[in-house]
Amino acid sequence: MPSKNSDENGASRNSTGSFVDRYPGLERLSADPDNAQTASRAHLEDYLTPREQHYIRNHHRTPDIDESEWTVSLTGLVESTADLSMDELKHGYPTDSVMHMMECSGNGRAYFSPDAEGDQWTVGAVGNAIWTGTPVRAILEDRGADTDDGLWLTAVGGEAKEDEDVFARSVPMEKALEDCLLAYEMNGKPMSAEHGFPVRLLVPGWFGNNSVKWVERLHVMDEMVNGEAWESRDGRDYTKYQQSSYRLLPAQDDEPKRHADVETFDTQDQMRGEEGIRNAYFFDQLVKSLLTSPEDGAELAPASDGRVELTGVAWSGDDSVAGVEVSTDGGETWDEASFVGPELGRYTVRKFRYVWECEAGEHTLLSRATDERGRTQPATVSDPDAGRRGIEDGEYPWNQKGYGNNAYEPLGVTVTVRD
Repeated sequence: MPSKNSDENGASRNSTGSFVDRYPGLERLSADPDNAQTASRAHLEDYLTPREQHYIRNHHRTPDIDESEWTVSLTGLVESTADLSMDELKHGYPTDSVMHMMECSGNGRAYFSPDAEGDQWTVGAVGNAIWTGTPVRAILEDRGADTDDGLWLTAVGGEAKEDEDVFARSVPMEKALEDCLLAYEMNGKPMSAEHGFPVRLLVPGWFGNNSVKWVERLHVMDEMVNGEAWESRDGRDYTKYQQSSYRLLPAQDDEPKRHADVETFDTQDQMRGEEGIRNAYFFDQLVKSLLTSPEDGAELAPASDGRVELTGVAWSGDDSVAGVEVSTDGGETWDEASFVGPELGRYTVRKFRYVWECEAGEHTLLSRATDERGRTQPATVSDPDAGRRGIEDGEYPWNQKGYGNNAYEPLGVTVTVRD
């Protein structure tokens, strides 16, 4: 018989053992709250990132939740409000799965100079997993929610203590209906506490800050979470993580301009100032690639024909990856890499391969991906004094929180080829 702290499959409601023992494949950046990245880019070579190697990003403490007592409320513009138990979510609605290359919007923050605020993520705040759960569409339809274009669905996390700002994110209704899940499994098993057990919102193709963990409420509304009523609800601020955090704030700005509504959800389009958005919201992910082999600093012994195989992964949020190029001379020249392996879905990785006819010596290896709209990774991060709000002239905009970095030069590796 499972203990009262276990689900029907015997999975503990909160993991036991030390963090290091449970996540041997992670490099821990902070312990309160728990934040950790995969310890090696080689961990991303497999199509599925095991939970013990999948990054963790938390804003508050990891809650200890009894699944049998947890409910998700549905409120707002709905005909019938609800308090749905986990049993109802799992067995009263359809089940779906999606493979998603989830990336923390702070991934690559460590490559900003001067330093941006926050934990200094390098390349490891990303992971590819299969998420299983209840389609949000099914719940909204069952309860007669208003799902017109222009509405928003706000997910509220249940991890904050009474004196802490609440983690809440608003997702446009069209995205919520298209493919969002209330996920309760990760790679075929219940999620660990740190990854959101017992349930999290899963927003495929969008930065991880949108996939709210420990969801306790879904609220249908006619604008994003915004305004005085939400800034002081229950004595806590529900707007911070939508309207202040996860915005592109250049050095010259004090606070981002808040919007009740936007119609452009593509992050890079927002960076172009569409709809007068001066501080882009980090919604969908940007095109990006990463060499997974060899590792930085490796010494390589080429095959008898003088060749070395380079491998990597590329992803692009809501858009598909159209191509990847590789440079073996620090960006002086580029050559097309080849996609390998199956296409496993819109939001997952494309694996690529490049066979390098190498020479002895030290070499800087780079990769850059292009999405289906023809947008290619920029080369570097701009200087703060440039004051940029979007990608221009091959430079990613420096911003105060170090969000969204997809510049390819910092992601490169330097290797030595032996004679």
